[in-house]
Amino acid sequence: MKNFAYYRPATPEQAVGLLDDKWGTAELLAGGTDLLDLQKEYVAQPDKIVSVRDLGGKFTAIEEVGDPPAFVIGAGVKLAVIAEHPKLRKYFPALTTAAGDIGGPQIRNMGTLGGNLCQRNRCWYFRDEPTRCLLKGGDTCFAIDGENRYHAIFTQGHKCVIVNPSTLAPALIALGATASVAGPNGQSRSIELAKFFHAPSSASDREHVLKPNEMVISVTFDPKPAGSIKNASYEVRHKQAYDWPLVQAAVAFKYEDGKAKDVRIVLGHVAPTPHIAEAAAKALEGKEVTEETASAAGAAASEGAMPLAQNVYKVKLIAVAVKRALLTAAGQKKYWEV
Repeated sequence: MKNFAYYRPATPEQAVGLLDDKWGTAELLAGGTDLLDLQKEYVAQPDKIVSVRDLGGKFTAIEEVGDPPAFVIGAGVKLAVIAEHPKLRKYFPALTTAAGDIGGPQIRNMGTLGGNLCQRNRCWYFRDEPTRCLLKGGDTCFAIDGENRYHAIFTQGHKCVIVNPSTLAPALIALGATASVAGPNGQSRSIELAKFFHAPSSASDREHVLKPNEMVISVTFDPKPAGSIKNASYEVRHKQAYDWPLVQAAVAFKYEDGKAKDVRIVLGHVAPTPHIAEAAAKALEGKEVTEETASAAGAAASEGAMPLAQNVYKVKLIAVAVKRALLTAAGQKKYWEV
């Protein structure tokens, strides 16, 4: 691991002030579950590490603001805290289920909301030190013609076929969340989570739209009447132990007069960014959530997919994940768990 200077600022303003205006020279350290691995593999070689462990206050808190309340979750909140928060579990099970499924207890008690959103991709070519892929200054995405069974199936227009690794992102996008971002000189901005992610194609890109000298401070859910949004997240994994999902579906909708309204279906781990499945949402809009309509939405969710040689199986997994997420959100019996 390359030597680096280590900083522990006391405020977000101090933390942002220590960042540089280009990628690679300075890195934020939260739980360290991603950054330390990248450093050990010499993929990340920063000159300075800026720890956020001492920021405290709203950065590590879950607050309710306004009436009806908006939930504001600090970027430094641990995944385990999100997973076990009583009101979040009651009103936003899509988010708490996703948080509770990440890694194992050790990871959930170290990893943070901000870290999960901003982590680097898990492509084995990118993580391999000597491999000079597109995202490390090369001119080739080796996964396109190489080992790609865990890579994207929504590949059209993408030079790099990674999958976005954030498991919280699909749930947050489905729930209409917004990120609060701090920048240099006291600047701040809000970014819809649906517009937060970016498909990288070079070493100067990241998997999100943040600038090198910006950091996420919190994520907010717009005020909604408590319990008015039905939502759920469902993952298909190779195994339930420490692993990333093969496919994830997060869904959210209003249920009025027995019909689904304002349907949002977001897929994870199938594209370089969380994929909003508009065709699936359209297939369910205005209809009762039944076995048949949920199956139709699941089938429509893979519209536009262009699988690679080894990951065609994900098309079927998408249909299953969307169907089960919708049935779960609607409160129907989880027959697959019997």
